[in-house]
Amino acid sequence: MKRLFAASFVGTSIEWYDYFIFGTAAALVFPRLFFPEASPDAATLASLSAFAVGFLVRPVGAAVIGHFGDRIGRKSMLVLTLILTGGSTFLIGVLPTFAAIGIGAPLLLVALRLVQGFGVAGEWGGAMLISTENAGPRRRALFGSFAQFGVPIGVLTSNLAFLAVSGMDDDAFFSYGWRIPFLLSAVLVVVGLVIRMMLTEPPEFAKVKQERKIIKVPFTELIRRHPRNLILGGLAAIAPPAVGYAVTVYMLTYGTKVVGFDRNTLLTLILASTSVWVGAIAVSALLSDRFGAKRLYIVGAVTAVIWPIPMFALVNTGDAGLALVAFLVAAVVQGIMAGAQGGLFTEMFDLKVRYSGISVAYALGATVAGAVTPAFPALYASAGSSTPVAVFLTALGLVSLVAVLGVQRASAPRETEEPALAVTPER
Repeated sequence: MKRLFAASFVGTSIEWYDYFIFGTAAALVFPRLFFPEASPDAATLASLSAFAVGFLVRPVGAAVIGHFGDRIGRKSMLVLTLILTGGSTFLIGVLPTFAAIGIGAPLLLVALRLVQGFGVAGEWGGAMLISTENAGPRRRALFGSFAQFGVPIGVLTSNLAFLAVSGMDDDAFFSYGWRIPFLLSAVLVVVGLVIRMMLTEPPEFAKVKQERKIIKVPFTELIRRHPRNLILGGLAAIAPPAVGYAVTVYMLTYGTKVVGFDRNTLLTLILASTSVWVGAIAVSALLSDRFGAKRLYIVGAVTAVIWPIPMFALVNTGDAGLALVAFLVAAVVQGIMAGAQGGLFTEMFDLKVRYSGISVAYALGATVAGAVTPAFPALYASAGSSTPVAVFLTALGLVSLVAVLGVQRASAPRETEEPALAVTPER
């Protein structure tokens, strides 16, 4: 159980650290260094668009990595995703800026973001399954939360990394300081690889592989047998990242340029909210195993519908204390859904296509949520108000709420099934 926790939590935390430092830099650094010839608003839009392109490739990455995860195994794909994400992040840290190589700089930035998005696309599914497939049906949400902790911890560590260097004067920060969080990812990836190389396949999947019951083209079988859950799962997965990116990415731009918060203040407030985020995931996971993952996810989706408008209203006051309340409640909103998501998604697809199913569904939701991030500044500019942005977030939450109501289990778990806690050694 400790090994599973380390592999899921530590590995996923590293992956999301890599992912979120790009989002932070997209708000604070890239407009100035990679899009300097554009106006401030256009540079911000271009930078957030570079952040968004990583989501466009995620359904493809999820399908490809999910295919091999269902055919070869969970472990090998977890190692691959860590290398892809960590390697691209390190290379961003040594990337020349527009001043050095001109238009080639933003093009290379976008290319590395695509590689990063491709790798992350298969990360969540593998980390989730390496945990949930080692648990019985009555503990799936709890074990699935191991991987979910990686998202807020990734936000926490990425913000800490930027907070540590953002105290530099502007010349030093924009010269080399911003690169340090990206370069540190090389050390973190080595740690993650050591942990993941110690893993073995879950007994459930190992048995299917040993009995030669692997499906040749899992994605085709997924489309044939689970089209309803694939579509509804993708729609249900929109709300958590939509709220998350609104806080961790867009708020860094909106809060500093529109409301007038200091950059370090906002980073600190977002950092403080992650502890509540982690706690909400843990509580939600425990309640999901007791009352049902679908019920808890519905509760979380309802809060995602309700909270965006009050959240922006609190931030717009310019008061740090009220902004902290806005971010803390947003963390609870995300945590409720995240804690239930592992148990819910694992039961939506059969074992033989499960890696493909949960990866593609999750990637579809994240793609929609991430790809609309550049729309936030445009929506604000259209009305000179945060109301359209808040209403848009509310609409995304409503889509997820309606979708999760229609999700069905692939098969009902046996109540007598015992948790398979042991991780059998490879032969």
